[in-house]
Amino acid sequence: MIFSTTIRSYLPKMGSNKKRKRSQYSKDPSLENRTNSQQSGVAATLTIVKDPDVQDQHQVNRDAAHEAAEDDDDADQWTVVGRGGKKRKTNNYPALVYADSYKQHSSIKLGDLQNLVLYCLANGTSPQWTAVRHHGQVNKAVVLFVPGLERGMFDGSVALDTSLEGPAQDSKLGQGLDQPQNGETSHNVPSSIDGAQNDGVSRIHASPDDFLPVRLAAGNLPQPLKPLADCFEHLWPVKAPGDDKFAKVYSPLHHMLNSQIPKSQDQKAAEKAFKGAKPVNDQRWESKRTPITTFMLSKDELRENDYVLHPAWCGTESEKQAEMKRRVDASQIADSGWVDTQVADLGAGDDLKFPSEQGSLTAGRTVLAMDCEMCTVQGGEAALTRISLINWDGEVFMDGLVKPDKPIIDYLTRFSGITPEKMDPVTTSLADIQKRLLEILTANTILVGHSLDSDLEALKLTHPFIVDTSILYPHPRGPPLKSSLKWLAQKYLGREIQKGHGSLGHDSIEDSRACLDLVKKKCEKGLEWGSVASTSETIFKRLSRTPKKGPRDTAPLGGQGKLGAIVDHGAPEKNFGQMASFSIGCSTDSEVVDAVKRAVAGDPDGATIPGGGVDFTWARMRDLEKARRWSNNDRYDLIQMDDPTGQPNEKSIEPSPSELAARVTAAVSCIKQVHESLPPCTLLVVYSGTGDPRDLARLQQMQRTFKQEYKTKKWDQLSVKWTDVEEQALKRACKKAREGLGFVTIT
Repeated sequence: MIFSTTIRSYLPKMGSNKKRKRSQYSKDPSLENRTNSQQSGVAATLTIVKDPDVQDQHQVNRDAAHEAAEDDDDADQWTVVGRGGKKRKTNNYPALVYADSYKQHSSIKLGDLQNLVLYCLANGTSPQWTAVRHHGQVNKAVVLFVPGLERGMFDGSVALDTSLEGPAQDSKLGQGLDQPQNGETSHNVPSSIDGAQNDGVSRIHASPDDFLPVRLAAGNLPQPLKPLADCFEHLWPVKAPGDDKFAKVYSPLHHMLNSQIPKSQDQKAAEKAFKGAKPVNDQRWESKRTPITTFMLSKDELRENDYVLHPAWCGTESEKQAEMKRRVDASQIADSGWVDTQVADLGAGDDLKFPSEQGSLTAGRTVLAMDCEMCTVQGGEAALTRISLINWDGEVFMDGLVKPDKPIIDYLTRFSGITPEKMDPVTTSLADIQKRLLEILTANTILVGHSLDSDLEALKLTHPFIVDTSILYPHPRGPPLKSSLKWLAQKYLGREIQKGHGSLGHDSIEDSRACLDLVKKKCEKGLEWGSVASTSETIFKRLSRTPKKGPRDTAPLGGQGKLGAIVDHGAPEKNFGQMASFSIGCSTDSEVVDAVKRAVAGDPDGATIPGGGVDFTWARMRDLEKARRWSNNDRYDLIQMDDPTGQPNEKSIEPSPSELAARVTAAVSCIKQVHESLPPCTLLVVYSGTGDPRDLARLQQMQRTFKQEYKTKKWDQLSVKWTDVEEQALKRACKKAREGLGFVTIT
């Protein structure tokens, strides 16, 4: 009897039907002698093997991070054991968890943020940079793209108000972010967000500490940023897509909204063995006839792709003066041989169009496809040698050789197909071609071509109505990359062109006809045709294939998958909006906030957006970006140089601290309004996309100017010198431009 009583004293009460708490289990003296390998995950074990000195810092594995986020209430930490050995968890609310002992070995990227969304909504793979408790309980996701936010705002290196004193003006990371206390050191708190060394020299190579998140402390943040600490726990460094070798930054919009399609090893091997572009399969495609006027480039698209704007795009006198100044600086005026087609305004084409049948692809317009061939003349410049025009029926409308004004030093036969024998009898000049084109190209004419900006520059001509196949069929990885005409023809037309590349050269008539057929294909198939490569799909399409949550989470309700919405300034329905279930255009950030609320909750009467709203919403706020002149439309102001040293002019200087503080306050207020309006169990992701791109844009322009002048001028005559100093500055600027930030939380 004494024996049984002793045993009973060491056993838990059987009637309680409860297990011990995790904290009680970890304090069991019998478990104190466990090895670290039994308490750690694989990543921590490998770290211990490589560096035994950090053994004590890695005794908490990834599972401990999940347990640490459990509710402190005693009832929530119990697991009730029922009959049959089944367990029932009493708290299944979703949450994001980050373990302080977990070391990041690389910076998270935009693809990681996208993967987090897909993991919560579309059964994507589990993220490695954070833990998600009960991800299946996340009902909705909202992603806010807020360009203009910068990590320097949080560490004080970008002042938000001249009245701020002390901590907010310090350039060290500790200001505004939690620091170790009582003299402790922490491996996850870097000394500076931008990775600057103590001597003030910016590092090009990253430190492991640069990859780690930092905890927000509201008490030390600048006043405009304090509300973010109420919404988010950590600031995450997010690396923007780009190429450090060539100092390029790619589109953060495309990398967030384009999702890679998983492929098996057999599929990868088959694609690797296949040479060229794999023809697209359109057997199940539902065609939607679309007029060609839908695909004409907008003013913003023309500027982003280095087109010289036609005066018809300048609606006000101030715009005309600004554009004229740009053209004068670039020697793109009449005194330099440039001409503009006779188009008074953008609406003139509607008055001159021919009557057309309903559903006509040309919409009553005259469509001409153009391609030009160039050679290199004395001085290293490119000059026009051949021009070809094809009409909508595929007939040759115009084809002729052009004699450059300067002597030819390289015929570029391997590309152009032009030889000295062909050019000897030619007497037609560039002025003759311009005169004839001014008679042909009217307000009713639409020009079609591939990267027409280079052709029009060789012609020294501007026209407002352009359809560019290099933009019409975007590159799978987004701008600034562009697909070649040869690849597009092989993929979407099943046609081999430019077979003489590198030997006999190209045929401008063949290239013009390929461009025309690509445009016809797009008009016949619809907006979505060719917008995404076969290796990827939009996140909206990925979600549309994911079943909605029904009574038993089985088939989609009504045969429909999850819905997505895109909210953006301007007209988002033209780009990614065409693949979303709903697209809402806005003109201010305040309208963006209202549109996000509408997309998440749905219309009260369900007229457009059904009750209950959509499952995924992507929105962009641009007021802060415009105020800081980060947008592509302000690129000219960013790269314009007042003197040969490449110093930026006053237009590209940062707004005053008080003005910037007001803009940041407005942007943060919009973020908080969205956060407060979201229903429970909603994933909220906020990302800046890039860091400050202005220095990168300025240095890239300096490099382009140097390369152009170096071909024709002596070293002492160059307006811009490009040495190793500028090369290293370009690399640092690229690194800075790729230093974005992000915030994640679940409401």
